[in-house]
Amino acid sequence: MIGTVLLTLVSHWRRKPGQLATLLIGLSLATALWTSVQAINAEARASYDQASATLGGGALIVLTAQDGPLPLETWVRLRRDGWAATPVIEGVLSVGETALTLRGVEPLSAAGRQDTPISGGGAIGLEFLTRPGVLLAAPETARQLEASGLDLPPIAARAEIARGEIITDIAVAARLLGRGDQIDAVLIDPAARPGQTPLTVLAPELNSVTQASTGEVSRLTGSFHLNLTAFGLLSFAVGLFIVYAAIGLSFEQRRAMLRTLRALGAPVTTLIIALLIEVFVFALIAGAVGVALGYGVASALLPDVAATLRGLYGASVPGALAIRPEWWLSGFAIAVIGALAATAQSLVKAARLPLLASAQPRAWALASARTYQIQALGAGACFAAAALLPTIASGVVAGFALMAGLLFGAALLLPPALALALTGAQRLVRGPVAEWFIADTRQQLPGLSMALMALMLALAANIGVGTMVSSFRLTFEGWLDQRLAAELYVTTRDDAQSEAVRTFLEARSDAVLPIWSADAAIEDQPGEVFGVVDHATYRDHWPLLLTAPDAWDAVMAGEGLLLNEQSWRRLGIELGEPVRVGDGPALPLAGVYTDYGNPNAQAIIALDRLTARFGDTVSRLRYGVRIAPDQANALSEDLLARFDLPANGVIDQASVKRFSLSVFERTFAITAALNVLTLSVAAFAMFASLTTLAAMRLPQLAPLWALGLTRTRLAQLELLRALVLALLTFLIALPTGLVLAWALLAVVNVEAFGWRLPMHLFAGDWLRLAGLAALSAVLAAAWPARALATRSPRAFLQTFTQER
Repeated sequence: MIGTVLLTLVSHWRRKPGQLATLLIGLSLATALWTSVQAINAEARASYDQASATLGGGALIVLTAQDGPLPLETWVRLRRDGWAATPVIEGVLSVGETALTLRGVEPLSAAGRQDTPISGGGAIGLEFLTRPGVLLAAPETARQLEASGLDLPPIAARAEIARGEIITDIAVAARLLGRGDQIDAVLIDPAARPGQTPLTVLAPELNSVTQASTGEVSRLTGSFHLNLTAFGLLSFAVGLFIVYAAIGLSFEQRRAMLRTLRALGAPVTTLIIALLIEVFVFALIAGAVGVALGYGVASALLPDVAATLRGLYGASVPGALAIRPEWWLSGFAIAVIGALAATAQSLVKAARLPLLASAQPRAWALASARTYQIQALGAGACFAAAALLPTIASGVVAGFALMAGLLFGAALLLPPALALALTGAQRLVRGPVAEWFIADTRQQLPGLSMALMALMLALAANIGVGTMVSSFRLTFEGWLDQRLAAELYVTTRDDAQSEAVRTFLEARSDAVLPIWSADAAIEDQPGEVFGVVDHATYRDHWPLLLTAPDAWDAVMAGEGLLLNEQSWRRLGIELGEPVRVGDGPALPLAGVYTDYGNPNAQAIIALDRLTARFGDTVSRLRYGVRIAPDQANALSEDLLARFDLPANGVIDQASVKRFSLSVFERTFAITAALNVLTLSVAAFAMFASLTTLAAMRLPQLAPLWALGLTRTRLAQLELLRALVLALLTFLIALPTGLVLAWALLAVVNVEAFGWRLPMHLFAGDWLRLAGLAALSAVLAAAWPARALATRSPRAFLQTFTQER
């Protein structure tokens, strides 16, 4: 009997192929957006594991010189002693206005696995090791290099290398970067057999730092991946509304069919099993399509994600996507779970369906209206939970839970709010057509509520994330203008060159500002301490979030220090309280400064305090130079001509700002893309609901046609209805999105990164988004309206001869 019942149920979809397509497309899109995020996250986690295991597994020991680069002989000495050491050169290769990362490696000294980007799973070719060498880069980067016209070695495109990076042999990198026999660092594999002589004896002049292991990198990037997962879930929820609406409408259309099957003796259990089989098959089909689409979306977004992770956290992620079981299995699982969740209410209704239940749309609307009170209560519960959550929990997860409560509370509140607004409007309008228009719009709410909720979530997410990104951009640009006050930034090779460059600059510039620092513990937290000289640049341009009276005077006199916002929030220290920096006496906190983009603790003290307290451990290689802007280029050329400075040893202010802003744009490229995709899915949800309702509405429209309203006028009213509902939805999405932006800036951002951003309002963006919402609604209603305007009079007349 199950086969017979199943064939009967499937016959509905044969008669309604458009509705079937809507269901499958909605579930496929929802699965695709979720799968793309999971694929990106899985690729990132796999790359962390690979990076940790490339030289034998676990964390690596990075040996660097205290002042500048290392001589190549240092690596030779370590290697001859038996240490598993490999040298590294890294610098910036400028191609036009783009700065690419050039990394030189010595592949033969890297022990262990052969699945690195250099080998690609096989032996290293001779062309990599012999002149002129070869540059390995992502396909897009390779095309950029080939079109640059620079005199470069042959270029090979490798999809597994992140966009913006170039990998080559260390000798080729040294030649291109002008390094000679100098390297930047030596990597030691601690899991391999150690050398004969301890490192502290063999190379006491080197600094030894343990590179972040897989677990540490994962913790650093955890908030970023959680952010992507939250977007994926939101996108999936928006797409799932399409499925919910399509299944709900199909149930209403099949009420009579289900009632007949029950009357013919089909048990309720058989109906439920047949419905479950139907949904499961649809979920598998849509899951397969969604996984394939998700792979394409993830492949397009992965290069920007790789650049973000590399720029913010120093985590290397390849630019190509591998097909991994964890993400495509999760795609199928989420498709099945989502389909079952969307079907749950219909299954309950089918189980409780009385044999004489009405199938009339008006009865359905009245029954749905009774749920508005329950939805309003559910919305209130979500809002209450969101308000209480920050007081009882903390962390990034709690922040996203707060946003989830806010969004789903607003979604639940939307249908009752729209019904209330339409009820109020009905008291204000006059005339039979206007009164019918409002009453009919209210009657259509049950069928359109899921699509409107999807549109509201998409609009709120766009407003919230757009406000956050725009506030960040505005704040970041202003912060860069303040912090990057010097016209030139100079980096030297060693202490001797540093002193010579400083003497040279003091005679040719308005001021030379040392950018000297030392690694030190700040209240037992690893951090970095900078020293400053008494100059108006700091007082006039350095932005302070909190400041005691005469803060800069206290710092310059050696009687206070400044902390960056991240460490201040973590430590919970008030102004005036003592702060321990290194092993010396504590200094009172004189102020807190903003330090966007830096996850680590940082402090500022007077320069003489820095040199006295940390001595030879101070890095004395960098300077900021104040000079008239029109003289900066000439001074830069003089510096490069007189001194053998390292690559990018002189950088002008504009270049630093341009590079920083380019990193910013790529950082938020994926959120912008997901916003667009989510809004597109919401527009499709509205189109699907309007198309499905069009055929059901003919019995309600036929009497109006018979009373004299033309088909064109009816079509215009359908377009107007979609426009009115979209604008009302936007009015509810606007405050929801602004509260969402506040949660992102004041809660999630603080928990994830340690700094809070000021919130700015952008009314122009709201108007643009309102226009997009209206356009989406009109486009979604255009096809059903056109079908109504061109429908034959015979179709209208037939409704009077049938059951209605």
